[in-house]
Amino acid sequence: MKLRKIIARFFLVLLLLVLIAGVWYAWLAFPIISGYGAKNMASAFFVQHRRPADILKEDLGDFPVSFGTYIVDLKDSSVTGSVFGLAKRKAIYRKGLGCTLINDLSEEEIRKQHFSIPAIPDNNRDSIAWPVGDKIIISIPATINKTLLQRAIDNVMHASSNGKPAYTRAALILYDGKIIAEQYAPGFNKNTVMLGWSISKSLTGALIGVLVKERKLDPGAPAPVPEWKNTAKEKITLKQLLQQTTGLDFKEDYTGPSEVTNMLFKKGDMAAFTANLPLKYKPGTVFSYSSGNSNILSRIIRHTTGENSYAAFPYQSLFHKINMYSLLLEPDASGTYIGSSYSYATARDFARFGLLYYNNGIWNGEEILPANWVKETIQPCPADKQKTYGYQFWLNGFDKKDPSKRLYPDVPPDMFFADGYGGQDIYIIPSKKLVVLRFGLHAIDENKFLKEIIQSIQE
Repeated sequence: MKLRKIIARFFLVLLLLVLIAGVWYAWLAFPIISGYGAKNMASAFFVQHRRPADILKEDLGDFPVSFGTYIVDLKDSSVTGSVFGLAKRKAIYRKGLGCTLINDLSEEEIRKQHFSIPAIPDNNRDSIAWPVGDKIIISIPATINKTLLQRAIDNVMHASSNGKPAYTRAALILYDGKIIAEQYAPGFNKNTVMLGWSISKSLTGALIGVLVKERKLDPGAPAPVPEWKNTAKEKITLKQLLQQTTGLDFKEDYTGPSEVTNMLFKKGDMAAFTANLPLKYKPGTVFSYSSGNSNILSRIIRHTTGENSYAAFPYQSLFHKINMYSLLLEPDASGTYIGSSYSYATARDFARFGLLYYNNGIWNGEEILPANWVKETIQPCPADKQKTYGYQFWLNGFDKKDPSKRLYPDVPPDMFFADGYGGQDIYIIPSKKLVVLRFGLHAIDENKFLKEIIQSIQE
């Protein structure tokens, strides 16, 4: 009897510990789940104009966001997410701004914010030749094997990820600046804006480049971050932010509660949240990929341009100059564009951005970026042992598990790319005259895809 009591008490204590752990996890994780779901349902519905049933099945169909309930309210253009009725989070849609999660500020305060976004020119882009417009006459050079090229496109459109559909939504190939292949999944087309995720970081890096060209910022100077004055962080440079070597204690882990998920789904001022984190490493000594660094860069752009000019600056100084008229940046609750994660544009407009870097920052004869900006962008920093990262762009560096191999072993070493969560990618391969784009829900075997594209070029 005594042994039975001991065993019963043991299991009772174990059950209690499990319950405590469950409550603790729910307290931390449920707001992230409901916030993620509310934000992404809102943008997919109000910005991409997709059906809620498709969004639930594809974008919100995986564990743990599948536990959430997401309610679209057409009256106030919002989505409210919750998990088992708990941890409610609301995302609101504002025309021209996309969707924003309500965090730290009230909904009324956020809705009162004013953004002056420049108008899009009223012209028929389908009558203007690519790349300025969207008039496309696909002419595949004789050096391209059409059969192999189409096979590569077909393979990526039907690719799988861990035995499940990867949901490739768009594939677009530029050769020598011209579109030679373009294909979309059912429900998507050339006018559908795609979520860039961390492609946004590369856009942010380009905007920093514009301000460097205007001599308003200096990569080698200490980053102008108010929270860092008179602290151990005050010598962190703009270049260290660009190269992800700030040393801030920021964990980029999307599998559960971490700095990145707390920042994106719980914080109203994402840059301030990151800036106030402690140092984990001496700045400049360790490469540590961080969405927080990119949002600090985004707020630096805001502070540098000034409140009256900030909202319009990305469009007037960069996106509209390269005819990226579909591009949309979404702000956080504080009004700073989420430079790490939330940009939307058509595949063709993202291709224009890739083409800008392919052409060394020049568009239609105009120097948009500093003369050496692209060259500096693709230089890995000494702290990055695998040589995989530059100025908010990834490089074809070396595999961490096998340093004798490239990250993409079947792709030329000069390839660099803007990479977003789930396989949103703009690959720029100057030696092969290629800019390759793929947008989808889940990551694929990217080396295989690029290898097949390259094999179709038979010069």
